[in-house]
Amino acid sequence: MLSSSDFASASWELVVRVERPNEEEKEVTLRVSGDLHIGGVMLKLVEQINISQDWSDFALWWEQKHCWLLKTHWTLDKCGVQADAKLLFTPQHKMLRLRLPNLKTVRLRVSFSAVVFRAVGDICRALINPGLYSKTMTPMYDPISGTPASSTMTWFSDSPLTEQNCSILAFSQPPQSPEVLADMYQPRSLIDKAKLNAGWLDSSRSLMEQGIQEDEQLLLRFKYYTFFDLNPKYDAVRINQLYEQARWAILLEEIDCTEEEMLIFAALQYHISKLSLSTETQDFTNESEIDEVEAALSNLEVTLEGGKADSALEDITDIPKLADNLKLFRPKKLILKAFKQYWFVFKDTSIAYFKNKELEQGEPVEKLNLRGCEVVPDVNVAGRKFGIKLLIPIADGMNEVYLRCDHETQYAQWMAACILASKGKTMADSSYQPEVLNILSFLRMKNRNAASLMASGLENMDMNPECFVSPRCAKKHKSKQLAARILEAHQNVAQMPLVEAKLQFIQAWQSLPEFGLTYYLVRFKGSKKDDILGVSYNRLIRIDANSGIPITTWRFTNMKQWNVNWEIRQVAIEFDQNVSIAFTCLSADCKIVHEYIGGYIFLSTRSKDQNESLDEDLFHKLTGGQE
Repeated sequence: MLSSSDFASASWELVVRVERPNEEEKEVTLRVSGDLHIGGVMLKLVEQINISQDWSDFALWWEQKHCWLLKTHWTLDKCGVQADAKLLFTPQHKMLRLRLPNLKTVRLRVSFSAVVFRAVGDICRALINPGLYSKTMTPMYDPISGTPASSTMTWFSDSPLTEQNCSILAFSQPPQSPEVLADMYQPRSLIDKAKLNAGWLDSSRSLMEQGIQEDEQLLLRFKYYTFFDLNPKYDAVRINQLYEQARWAILLEEIDCTEEEMLIFAALQYHISKLSLSTETQDFTNESEIDEVEAALSNLEVTLEGGKADSALEDITDIPKLADNLKLFRPKKLILKAFKQYWFVFKDTSIAYFKNKELEQGEPVEKLNLRGCEVVPDVNVAGRKFGIKLLIPIADGMNEVYLRCDHETQYAQWMAACILASKGKTMADSSYQPEVLNILSFLRMKNRNAASLMASGLENMDMNPECFVSPRCAKKHKSKQLAARILEAHQNVAQMPLVEAKLQFIQAWQSLPEFGLTYYLVRFKGSKKDDILGVSYNRLIRIDANSGIPITTWRFTNMKQWNVNWEIRQVAIEFDQNVSIAFTCLSADCKIVHEYIGGYIFLSTRSKDQNESLDEDLFHKLTGGQE
């Protein structure tokens, strides 16, 4: 039993700082008791401040604990708040500057109290889908130039995002000058690339909890390389921002490509740049109506799908096979590279080869199961070299096999079959023929028109070729020579519409051997040296940090469980057949790597239903590491 005087003596003073936009900060002292709930504290605060305004966005931030007090029904005692607590009464939504993949900056009002997963979802909906406009996220002006919004700017006034003023995000920016390119950071090694991935924010914590300040600049990027349902009719903004991210990855050599491939990317950039400057392509409102059937067929032709695309309707009763003469080579020490011809049969997800066609019904020389293997193109179109490099996981490392095809069509068919087999799919899958066509299309772009260009044409061209290739590539060639080679390659894409050219660029980016790999410097348990861990949408790869050669691959489909030992900051993973690995992260926090792995597994659960809602709880369950 307590008397009223005893109850009064149980109360204490709580000092709260009040932070209001464009106003001086002030301190308010409240007399509270431990059984007062957080909502009651905020009510007392508003009554004592005695200023008539909308306080609905305000919440309490606990500075020492670095956390929000958002559970308004919890008491001060339950939260652990005592008289020495430093509390801040502040808006949950604050201004943030975001640098988009096209390197332009937009200023938005963003939730600093919601977990980053939810905040990013709101941001993307506001930028990409004008119909889902959120009043709390209104881009105001370009902070780099300081100019207000206008009809020619990418930034918006304090009004709902509309298709007219948001559609500018769907257009490519003019190319940067060679001088600007040369000053930008370019990774030179796998270790340098690993350092690029240390800055990802924790999706399960808020911006404020991670020390992000109001009006700070952050990069907004596509983190996971699984791009679902890229439809040119609805996704012009997303396609353009993806194109821009791919473009900068090529220009800054964040992903490796051959010189021949660099020129194809340069030709597509030049073509896209020219079309983007044309006023005709920017007038969405003048597009003629298209027959619905024709539009549907067109969408089927150009829609890209990424990540898990297993077909439930795959015809298991009639799985096609390939059979042909190919050349094979197995690297061995002290032996020169010599290819030997065999009769190859590709059936299901395996390749068998025989000494000749007549022996096909007997025992093969060897049968290679490609499920889970690495498939790397080994192509030089100008030199008529059409090779496929296979890295097949075995118990103690990787089995390396090279195949050599005779011509483009043969290469496209076998390469597409290998790619599908590595994902556990057969040639009966609906994605096989589109994959063959994509490979052939890319080969055709590589096969530059040999016809020489007139010197007068070179002198009068409107191109600065160094803008479209990496600085290192630009140093290898004289400007006129580089321009001539880009224009030759451009002849193969000159008739492409704008969005199709961007999709072609994205497809070419996806075909690069390194595509989709995010690198981290790690130390595996029991190892005495550092290695690179490559994380992709369907596998983990252990890579030698010095040579860049893959050592072992582990597929996510064989993963049984994974977690983090937070005391020693170690990620541990168990696979089928009693295989287990553990590693500590050296170039980034282990939570970042763990979230990448869990995030890809989360994306693999996505169904084909486009109306499927985002399961935030499942994402946090898969990426939380049992914190």
